[in-house]
Formats: sequence, structure tokens, C-alpha cells
Amino acid sequence: MADAQMRYMDGPAFDFFLIEMVNTLRASSAHAQARARKVEQEMIDAGLLPAPLPTPGMHKHHKDSTASLASRATAKVEDEEEGLKLRLEAIGMHVGANIAEKLCHGKPYFSETLDSIKFVCKDLWAACWDKQVDNLRTNHRGVYVLQDNSFKPIARLSSWEGRQDATKRARVYVMMSAGIVRGALSRLGLIGVVVPEISNLPQCTFQIKLPKPS
Repeated sequence: MADAQMRYMDGPAFDFFLIEMVNTLRASSAHAQARARKVEQEMIDAGLLPAPLPTPGMHKHHKDSTASLASRATAKVEDEEEGLKLRLEAIGMHVGANIAEKLCHGKPYFSETLDSIKFVCKDLWAACWDKQVDNLRTNHRGVYVLQDNSFKPIARLSSWEGRQDATKRARVYVMMSAGIVRGALSRLGLIGVVVPEISNLPQCTFQIKLPKPS
């Protein structure tokens, strides 16, 4: 009988770990952003940085001032979310690189880019998410689209605020997965960008953009 495939990630444990990690890193990102803004304000007060230009007409009317405060609050949330996504992707890259190295141990080097992509679609996906990619498309110019019709990290995600809010939250949760794919590709010698896209839960597509082959 064939040897059972070695599992590198425990599904339920990974789900719980991801939930807590997102919550922890969100708080950490908010703290880091607040600290950066405090340092910036201290430098402005000390005259080391120029003060930000006031928004034209912001003091002319109370309504304009309220709109300006709301705009700043929105920008603050967006900065914190972006910091959270970058941290999740960075963690995923370390995980993906190490898993790819384990899976490729003793195997010949992939000479073709498509072979590396197929390795991600089959071996990496099975090791991390217990299945293979449902669909793979490419324009043969360095762009590959991997589609998972029921992506495990977001398959059970929901929100009491509705489907739109659940989709918004899912875009954060898949950033670690995008990092895993990117890290695995980097360990295979392919440096590129991995962009996750979610339009209909629990489906998720990952667009991989690699340098055009010469």
C-alpha cells in the first residue's frame, strides 16, 4: 500500500489560530499606527516636520469640519487594515517557503514555470487545505489565475451584518494564504505578486503575476 501523504498543517487548529492571529494583529497594527502618529505629531510640535496643510474651507462651516473628521477616521481605519494585511502576508510567506521546501525535498528542480505553478495547485494546496485547486488559467504572459470554489479558510466565515461585511472580512483572512502561495513560489525561484480576489463566498481566486518570460 502507498504511504499516506504527510500532513503539515492541521485544519481545525489552523482555523482557530487564524482567527486569533487576525484579532491580535489588528490590535497590534492599530497600536503601531497610533504610535507612529504620536511620533509624527511630536516632531511637528518640535518643528522638525512641517504641519499638514489645512483642508480648504474646513473651518467655514461645522458640516465641513464634521466631514473632515469622518474622512480622517476612515483613513485611520484603512491604514490599520493595510498594516494588518501586510503583517498577515509576511507571516504567510515564511510558512509557505518552509512548506514548499519540505514538499520539494528530494525532488528534481522545476525547469518550467508552469510546472512550479502546478506544484502550487496540487501539492501545496493539498498540504495546506486538503484539496487541489479547482481551476487554473493563464495568459501565457506571466499571469496565472488559481480558483478555489470553496476555499477552506473562508468556507465557514459569516457576519451578522450581512454578506457584504462577511466578504470584507474574508479579504483580510485570505492575506495569509496569499502570503503562503507567494512564499512557496519564492522558494521555487519565482518572485512575483499574489493578489487574492473574493466576489462570491466561499469562492476565492488568486491572481499570480510573474515577470514576463524573456
